[in-house]
Amino acid sequence: MVHYPKQSRILVAVDCIIFGFDGSEVKLLLIHRGFVPEKGKWSLMGGFVQKNESLEEAAARVLKTLTGLDGVYMEQLHTFSDQRRDPVERTISVTYFALIDIHQYEDQLSDQFRPEWFSLKKIPALIFDHAKMVEMARQKLRYKAAIHPILFELLPKKFTIPQLQLLYESVFDQELDKRNFSRKVLSTGLVVKLKEKEKRKSRRGAFYFRLNKKNYSDEFHSIFNFIPNPELV
Repeated sequence: MVHYPKQSRILVAVDCIIFGFDGSEVKLLLIHRGFVPEKGKWSLMGGFVQKNESLEEAAARVLKTLTGLDGVYMEQLHTFSDQRRDPVERTISVTYFALIDIHQYEDQLSDQFRPEWFSLKKIPALIFDHAKMVEMARQKLRYKAAIHPILFELLPKKFTIPQLQLLYESVFDQELDKRNFSRKVLSTGLVVKLKEKEKRKSRRGAFYFRLNKKNYSDEFHSIFNFIPNPELV
């Protein structure tokens, strides 16, 4: 096999920042690291890229190993390449963020890594530069959610407008006016009203909606101003 002369070995890894929505707030999925260094400490789910796979294939494999999921929303975020980020070997990490509905997939989580969901307001100390990865992912999620309907990826198949508002409030960490939010969402044509109501939280109940998948696909890259102060993103 031919090798490039005088070149150093560098490992390439992928790390997945997995966000989920539990019906009231957005959370982050973390695992206990299974090997040294930093064994047992909180970590993102990651792994090394194998010689027979692309970055996207490696990230999909890592995600499926933890959650059992295929075909969820996942997007490349950033490449972390500081020479000292991994104390064992020079390792470049390419990060991806994924969006899932917590309740739909909670039974599929692998017990091998002892995963737990954490509120974005109570994230524990993380290994290496994983805290920087999470913060960058949070900012990217805010940016994209301000202009695209990306947060629908976090919702169950049927949801209420109040649930959707809680989702946006959790991501942007601010309260939104109920009437204005509902009006803006309904005007987009992205949701379809169902006859069924959610009555656990009030006697009157709130109608369920579902995503209009065709409009969602057709209009995904259109600009939707769901929040009043996009400059805060």
